[in-house]
Amino acid sequence: QVQLVESGGGSVQAGGSLRLSCAASGRTFSNYAMGWFRQAPGKEREFVAAITRSGRLTYYAESVKGRVTISRDNAKNTVDLQMNNLKPEDTAVYYCAARYTRVVPPDLSVDSTYNYWGQGTQVTVSS
Repeated sequence: QVQLVESGGGSVQAGGSLRLSCAASGRTFSNYAMGWFRQAPGKEREFVAAITRSGRLTYYAESVKGRVTISRDNAKNTVDLQMNNLKPEDTAVYYCAARYTRVVPPDLSVDSTYNYWGQGTQVTVSS
């Protein structure tokens, strides 16, 4: 079992920045690829970013590419999401997720492939 706790959400104006953090506990963190997803009111959950176990490879949704950076610290069991130049359409609940994997999987953008999820943190961007 892996427990994930997100933090860092809040309210910002358009153009602002936020840094989300996810703290993991329970199993060997470096055995898990990590992802961030978000869900806006009335919409389906969507992929934001993912990072492989070592942190060597990162993946981003087209809607956030160039504005968002995912990183991880396997010594601290954390994965962060730095979000810059935020837009009102970024408003959503952001979820951290962990996926056990022994290889670099080809489908880290698919939420159903993740094993564990956090409770989410709200991000609100006003215009």
